[in-house]
Amino acid sequence: MATAKTVNQTTAGDNATADLEADIRQLRADIEKLAKQMAATGQQGYGTARRAAAEGVEQLRVQGEAAMDSLKTNARDLEEQVLASVREKPVTSLAIAAGVGFLFALLSRR
Repeated sequence: MATAKTVNQTTAGDNATADLEADIRQLRADIEKLAKQMAATGQQGYGTARRAAAEGVEQLRVQGEAAMDSLKTNARDLEEQVLASVREKPVTSLAIAAGVGFLFALLSRR
């Protein structure tokens, strides 16, 4: 009777081992599948982030160009105003220029 019990225990142990091995193989397959899915998701996220960054760079470039155009326009307007003022009051403009030059000379001496 002891031998029948030992045979049953050995068979049960072999079945449990086989079941565990099958479970381990299934887990490995599932992990491999998840790793592939995560890699694919990462690639999609990278592509999305890259596109968003490129769009942001383009938008910043357009805004920078608009700001430069605005600054150029403002500088031209200021230049025209200064020229008109010099033409209207040349003596006053010359006195202001001399005063500013004198101040720069004083400051640069120190």
